[in-house]
Amino acid sequence: MLDITIVAFAHHKGGTGKTTSCLNVAGYLQKDGKNVLVVDCDPQANATTGLGVNPEALELSMYDVFMTVFEGFPDVRISDVIVSTASGIDLAPATLDLVGVEPYLYGIEDRAGVLKEALDQVKDAYDFILIDTPPSMGQFVINGLVAADHTVVTLDPGTFALRGMEALSMVFGDVREMLGKDVATDFAILTRWKGSDDPAAGSGGLALFLKRIFSPASSAEEEKERERLKAFESEVRKVFKQVFTVPYSPAIYETQQQGLPISHYAPESGAGREYRAIATALLERDGKHDEDV
Repeated sequence: MLDITIVAFAHHKGGTGKTTSCLNVAGYLQKDGKNVLVVDCDPQANATTGLGVNPEALELSMYDVFMTVFEGFPDVRISDVIVSTASGIDLAPATLDLVGVEPYLYGIEDRAGVLKEALDQVKDAYDFILIDTPPSMGQFVINGLVAADHTVVTLDPGTFALRGMEALSMVFGDVREMLGKDVATDFAILTRWKGSDDPAAGSGGLALFLKRIFSPASSAEEEKERERLKAFESEVRKVFKQVFTVPYSPAIYETQQQGLPISHYAPESGAGREYRAIATALLERDGKHDEDV
């Protein structure tokens, strides 16, 4: 394979649906017959467990891949840690050991390019590589952004989500200054969303869903919330070329318990159809890139 698309999923705040989005997009790309690798760069290892792999049972992980650049550590290539999963997606898994890598990275000059160099070893084997980054502003996020052709930013309906975007923009600026290249933030995903045209817009997930059942908001409060979410969505669309809204769906949580992407468990759910659209957009962007080349 001569062409490959590498996509990083990023947000410094937890709970925005970043890992869920990474795995579900990967699932639809795999369903389309693409060879897909998910790289888990989060010490919490949610992408690893989300694909049905137990981090505690692993002998090698992304910890070993990062540490191989330092003297005194074994030479481990990323191909040595990749495992197959039940979904057909390949996985470069993470473990909690990954927490110990970052202090080492701050001690070397070329720390931002460690992941990119590691992926160069396997990129000919895949059509897509999707990188799940941790909810932080540290070196794993920067490594993901440097390695990626495109960055997908996930945002939730929370009041401070746009402030989170501002923080990420600072990281994008740091990458631009370091490498002289822009971070291609083409895609944004608004998670746990019902859309500004839905009477129940902005349900905000299970907690607020239950609140609505047991303590219904007044029509004035409902309208105020819809207007807030509509304004938020409008602001996001000014920043990104494509914005997708993924509704809250119990199927997302059910599929996580199965260790499978939603594409393999509940593809016709509302969330499944939207992740299908996101994967299609990536495929179309990849096809356009091939034509340009």
